[in-house]
Amino acid sequence: MILVGLAQSLFKRTAVSLSETATVQHSTETSNEARSKSVSTQKNGDESGNTVVVAPPEFRFMYPEFLPDPTMERRNRLREKLERMDMLQRRSIIEIPEFYTGSVMAVTVADTNSPSKVARFVGICIQRGGSGLRAWFILRNVVDKQGVEILYEMYCPLIQKIEVLRLERRLDESLLYLRDALPEYSTFPFDMEPERRLNNSVVPLNPIKVKLRPRPWLERWERQDLQGVENLNLPQRFYDRAKEVAKPWEKFDLMLQYRKTIPAEEQEKIFAEIHSQLQQQDFQRKMRRRRGLSNEQ
Repeated sequence: MILVGLAQSLFKRTAVSLSETATVQHSTETSNEARSKSVSTQKNGDESGNTVVVAPPEFRFMYPEFLPDPTMERRNRLREKLERMDMLQRRSIIEIPEFYTGSVMAVTVADTNSPSKVARFVGICIQRGGSGLRAWFILRNVVDKQGVEILYEMYCPLIQKIEVLRLERRLDESLLYLRDALPEYSTFPFDMEPERRLNNSVVPLNPIKVKLRPRPWLERWERQDLQGVENLNLPQRFYDRAKEVAKPWEKFDLMLQYRKTIPAEEQEKIFAEIHSQLQQQDFQRKMRRRRGLSNEQ
């Protein structure tokens, strides 16, 4: 009986020690996993432990001119970085607001031939393009029943002021078909007042569909996938020819898309580089406006 009791007590002690050892090992493994997760999370952020600046995803639509030309023959990393520095310096002097194709804008430039030495033009943005310091946009307006278009270089030193009178987007990225549309779609008064917009509100999408004049046109619009144009009412042979010359396979060509765009990783680096400076410039403008309002009062 004594031997049996000693054996039972020894068995109980061994079981307790094994359970304690397993508990310690489990807690050690859990702490190690937590440490590894924290380290991996930190590495995903920044290996040096610094906070990584992530720009909002809408920056690629608000500031597309900061993205370099995707053509590999024209890429130069040093030139692109110097251009971004010059662009930010120019933005610190003149405010270049957010705008899209379809927005109604007013641009004031220095003009030595004008009696007031400045010229102001109001029109709708029908196209924008270019990259870096070569970024540009086109404004169109109908003046005295005559269509007038002016191409502005966004970072031209002659530009004194850029105003957005109506901020909106259209169904198409290019509105060149307004050249063949009725005049009322491109007519805006030069004394048009800017429309007020709430801060951080969504940019409205104008679903209007314009009506084109009868042929002949400047381009074969039936061969382009246009969403903002009414039915063209053309004979069927025009649409059949458009199908023959169409290239529907291009939207599945991944290499073609790769050559026409900047990789997402590089876009994030570029916008993270300019994000803080753009925020600082915006804050300084707001402070100057508040000081101006306080001085007027």
